[in-house]
Amino acid sequence: MIGRNGVGKSNLLESVELLGSLRSHRVSQDQDLIHWDAPEARLRAHTSDGDDLELQLRRRGGRQAKRNGKTLDRQIDLIGPLRCVGFSALDLHLVRGEPALRRQWLDRVVLQLEPIYADLMSRYSRLLRQRAQLWRQGRGMPTVDRDALLDTFDLQMSLISTRIHRRRRRALARLEPLAQRWQHHLSSGLEQLSLRYAPGSVLEGEEEEETWRLAIAEQLRAQRKDEERLGSCRVGPHRDEIGLDLNGTPARRFGSAGQQRTLVLALKLAELELVGELWGQPPLLLLDDVLAELDPQRQLILLEAVGDSHQCLVSATHLDAFEGDWCRQSQVLDAGELKYEGKLS
Repeated sequence: MIGRNGVGKSNLLESVELLGSLRSHRVSQDQDLIHWDAPEARLRAHTSDGDDLELQLRRRGGRQAKRNGKTLDRQIDLIGPLRCVGFSALDLHLVRGEPALRRQWLDRVVLQLEPIYADLMSRYSRLLRQRAQLWRQGRGMPTVDRDALLDTFDLQMSLISTRIHRRRRRALARLEPLAQRWQHHLSSGLEQLSLRYAPGSVLEGEEEEETWRLAIAEQLRAQRKDEERLGSCRVGPHRDEIGLDLNGTPARRFGSAGQQRTLVLALKLAELELVGELWGQPPLLLLDDVLAELDPQRQLILLEAVGDSHQCLVSATHLDAFEGDWCRQSQVLDAGELKYEGKLS
């Protein structure tokens, strides 16, 4: 898909990402995805397996998902027919950016592996908001009543936190050998990559749910005075960090710009490979104007790695980065001529 900046190339790829994962890599609120003068946006897709998918984003009333004309009770049941892995210029900030970027990246991976993860993240986010609201509005409340409510929050948050921690750690462990192999290849054998999961809770021993749950509940109780003083919960998955090390040193601090971009490319190729291995078929690859941000050598490596084994949706401002079979086998669309029924802003 070729077109100048601002004509809507990213909007189309973002709509595919939403139908495939229920999430956008750019914004967190549906209101930001709806055209400013419209009450809703409606996304539709027809897959090669014969599934008709629809996602309605409304300013009032939340979302509504349909599959083959049937309204779904759970949005997560829309995930599956259109699995996709997105790679945009924003991902190139993954290494040197804030920890939230790395958490969001890992969450997208986990969501591809276990769609139920979307429900866990939604419940955890809601509990965090309610907990913060309690601290703001409950300052005049008797301490015994406030503590009773916090005990209830601790009980729920410790269980959900445990399940999020487990899934993140497992996904990172599955990604690491794939990413290490890609990093070794991309750096001509000069760089050894390691991925570290640094949880926002103190987790000891094996992944025994009850042991971890009790430990997190105790940590939540112990940090209440700090939480009251600072206004934020200091324990849980929202404080996780994912360490990215090259040759034993943090890539964020010591990696060159070229090394950091190579690392992101290795992570994305590992993600693509892992999702394909798990589900038995390659996911759709979304490349949102990312080739313009890579040097010619990395462009070539990415395109060769993808080859003809993945269906790709690629946005670009020109065709200069594409050569040979890629040009001959691709369908080129003029983004300026595309029409949107429910336009994403």
